[in-house]
Amino acid sequence: MTAGDLKQFLEKKVDEFNQPSFVKDDPISIPHLFTKKQDIEIAGLFAAVFSWGNRTTIIQKTRELMQRMDMSPYEFCRGYGKSDFKKLEGFKHRTFNEEDLLYFVEFMRQHYSTFDTLEPAFSKWIGCEDENIGSALNGFRKYFFSLDHVKRTEKHISSPLQKSTCKRMNMFLRWMVRRDKKGVDFGVWEKISARQLVCPIDVHVARVARRFDLLRRKQTDWFAAVELTENLKTMDATDPVKYDFALFGLGALEKF
Repeated sequence: MTAGDLKQFLEKKVDEFNQPSFVKDDPISIPHLFTKKQDIEIAGLFAAVFSWGNRTTIIQKTRELMQRMDMSPYEFCRGYGKSDFKKLEGFKHRTFNEEDLLYFVEFMRQHYSTFDTLEPAFSKWIGCEDENIGSALNGFRKYFFSLDHVKRTEKHISSPLQKSTCKRMNMFLRWMVRRDKKGVDFGVWEKISARQLVCPIDVHVARVARRFDLLRRKQTDWFAAVELTENLKTMDATDPVKYDFALFGLGALEKF
């Protein structure tokens, strides 16, 4: 397949998956339950953090958490007090437990007492000259864990410093930053550019990317995510991560 043929094929797949029908079976369906920007941010972060394993379970558990928060995550986190503990008690999703959840809520409570959006938690660490969001992810993780916390909670927020693919954080940033009015990604943030996003990469995306020679690195890590994104930029330098729809759809949904 020539470079031109590959671009044409992937563009077709992007159009096929990047539409409202994609939402209902994907974790992004949870932030789509909301219209307030802060609710979208908080619901989106939890949906992304919970995104490993079966997608149906991910959606169910994130929806359960939103229900425990009275379907108003922003107001719940902003006003959280000891009397609200019963609503969160016993929550668990895989290795994410009640202790982790309480820390996340406390971070949200303190952050939103100063800022009216979650965007600065990422954007303050990145400049327009940065090629990708690596520094934003590193800065966010350091900022996120600046409160007293137990060590085990750190595994739920990745960054390039751990050589992680940062798949879940990259997915969350795709949701918040990309703005194409197709009804899937939200595009509610303005200080990070779509050209700086890094493609979320998992076993499905990596397999398809290697099949198309878009990825040669054997390890699936942060450097692989960057390599893949750089190759996607040869097809669209301003919005390389739109091809996540194609790669994920081919790999996870069509078993390509």
